[in-house]
Amino acid sequence: MSARRHDGVWPWIFMTPILVPLAIFFLWPLLRTLYYSFTTWSFFGEVRWTGLDNYERLLSDPDFTLALGNTAIYTLIVMLNVPIAVYLAALMNRPGLRLRALYRALYFLPVVTMPVAVAIVWRMLYSGDFGLINAFLGLFGIQGPYWLSTPGVSLVAVAIVGIWLSLGFNIIVFSAGLNGIPPELYEAAAIDGATPWRQFRSITLPLLTPTLFFVTVLTLIGGFQVFDLIFVMLGTGPNAERSQTLVYFFYSEGFLHNDKGYATAIGIVIIALIALLTALQFRLQRRWVHYA
Repeated sequence: MSARRHDGVWPWIFMTPILVPLAIFFLWPLLRTLYYSFTTWSFFGEVRWTGLDNYERLLSDPDFTLALGNTAIYTLIVMLNVPIAVYLAALMNRPGLRLRALYRALYFLPVVTMPVAVAIVWRMLYSGDFGLINAFLGLFGIQGPYWLSTPGVSLVAVAIVGIWLSLGFNIIVFSAGLNGIPPELYEAAAIDGATPWRQFRSITLPLLTPTLFFVTVLTLIGGFQVFDLIFVMLGTGPNAERSQTLVYFFYSEGFLHNDKGYATAIGIVIIALIALLTALQFRLQRRWVHYA
């Protein structure tokens, strides 16, 4: 009995180097943020408890509704990179494909590039006066819009960059998942007369479900956390406010308007939304596996 009690202590001792930094740098700041979301800060840093006032203000704030809608639109567009990545990974996993490593490296290159540098390059490409995209469209007699200053177009333009920026990582992950599927399953299905689509639907998709779930969760979290692309490509002008996402709204209230209590409430809402959507995906994934 004594040995069992001692055995129960040792795992916690070995986990201490992980748990202590986790508590100091993650759990404690999270609790402090939650506390400050119920307060109001004066210009000189004086903190005053205000209860649920910040959250009540959020519910009636049209800017919060706008930011939430823009975040949802951006995330839905960026989620398109998941089926695109599955398709490209399947193409690059075909037997006998030459230069497979080169293709993967080229697709993965944007992942290791600084997002700010990517945003600056794409901002020049999107330029309405001298950008290469409008110059290319002009060859066909098409007048391109001012991509980053036209309401409704700027958010889609930034989301396209988000797709391009995260596509390489998803391709690598899906390629690893496809490599784990035994080729004998495809050979047996081909002998039985299964078409490529039937093989994909009955073999590839069910066995790729854990990888698909992993990539979907990361893509959704990344969509809700987008800030750098919006900030660098759209700046801080009126169009940036019309296209602001939740994190940009958090930055605007906390650092531009110096309303830090309200900004922390926005941050808590972002965390809660991400946790809720992730939990929903876990539930849907379990049902999908059961159905498959």
